[in-house]
Amino acid sequence: MKTKNYQILCFMMMAILISVKLFAQPGTLTLTFAGDNNGQPVAPESVWVKNLTQNCDTTLYPPDLTLVIDTIMTGIVNSANSGKDFSISQNFPNPFTDQTTISIFLPEKDHIEIRVSNLLGQQLANYSGQLNSGNNTFKFFPGKESIYLMSVNYKKTTKAIRMLYSGNGSVQLCKLDYEGNGGGEFIKSAHFKNYFDFNPGDKLLFVGYASLGESGITDSPSNSKDYVFQFATNIPCIGTPTVDYGGQTYNTIQIYSQCWFKENLNVGEMIPAAQSQTNNNIIEKYCPVDDEYYCNNFAGALYQWNEMMNYAFEPQGQGICPDGWHIPTDTDWKVLEGSADGNYGIGNPEWDNIDWRGSDAGGNLKQTGTTNWMPPNTGATDAFGFSALPGGYVVQNEYWGGEWKGYFWSSHTTGHYFRNMDWNQVMINRGNGVGSGLAISVRCVKD
Repeated sequence: MKTKNYQILCFMMMAILISVKLFAQPGTLTLTFAGDNNGQPVAPESVWVKNLTQNCDTTLYPPDLTLVIDTIMTGIVNSANSGKDFSISQNFPNPFTDQTTISIFLPEKDHIEIRVSNLLGQQLANYSGQLNSGNNTFKFFPGKESIYLMSVNYKKTTKAIRMLYSGNGSVQLCKLDYEGNGGGEFIKSAHFKNYFDFNPGDKLLFVGYASLGESGITDSPSNSKDYVFQFATNIPCIGTPTVDYGGQTYNTIQIYSQCWFKENLNVGEMIPAAQSQTNNNIIEKYCPVDDEYYCNNFAGALYQWNEMMNYAFEPQGQGICPDGWHIPTDTDWKVLEGSADGNYGIGNPEWDNIDWRGSDAGGNLKQTGTTNWMPPNTGATDAFGFSALPGGYVVQNEYWGGEWKGYFWSSHTTGHYFRNMDWNQVMINRGNGVGSGLAISVRCVKD
């Protein structure tokens, strides 16, 4: 009796959600997704949506890259899933550590092709065979990759999912095992539960996947909106190649859907490192060895956290950046790290850790060579044009770290998180603290 009542409730919820979308009643947000490569349309192969506030996620697939959010019922549903069509469910668990389960629903008995690949498109596992109608279950055992893409081809239709591996990489070979056919009821019920909690104000992460890479956007949507993932990278920001601010001209750099200053911020009046920066309506800065020449010709200025925030303590605040730009949030940095790393993509739990993380994001963001970085400048490729420099830091009223450490603030108001890249390190560090008057570099990111 309890099961029957639950099924009735699921059907009622789905009917309400579908009618909300069809008639666009108040309380419904419709989010659509597309892609672009510097003016050329790009069709995303899938879109992963994660609610960062409530830690739940869902995935959209072509041709219907539309997400409907019912703010009254606080649920999200992808209306393309009818329970009657060919479909592939998101693997569970996801992320996973040793194995994960995938369900594929076939409306008719037929031949399917399954392909598991990494982000470079290299095939790691496959399956080819005829399956019965209904729900077919597979188990996947990972190798050393952090992100796997599984595509399933059925009757000339291809659908795909993204699987996240969070283990230690000790398994050598990928493996895909068929578990059997469970009929049609399970997958139908699963479709009617394909929503996750959402409350107005929640912060969402959108990640678009295409052959050109992965592109991330964060937002807290309050109304219906069209999102366009930018897949161009390592070029001046589209439409904003330079920014004039505080008597200086800054170059910009497009890194997928993010637009960053290419140089560290250098604005304000220099004061000696022995003097604290204060809330006096004047932007104050430190320069290496108290010489403004190094601010102007090397790696920009150094700021204490309060000064950098312009004493307005709001995440994603403008701080001392120009209008239309803001101090990068901790999440902005995580998206950049996922974009730049060769193994851990955007949204990977790896980026939530403290200390040195990832595999090579630090190297891919550092300026190459040893003119400004101390040798050996390990792993530096500057693959995305970010050109991070070792601006050093001020602590206990003294300057340290020039040529061997680059530190960058975020606007995170509780942990005061920063990022750190070193001369002998290819990874990137996430640390926190404002003690002893710590002053470090600042990059601005476009709103």
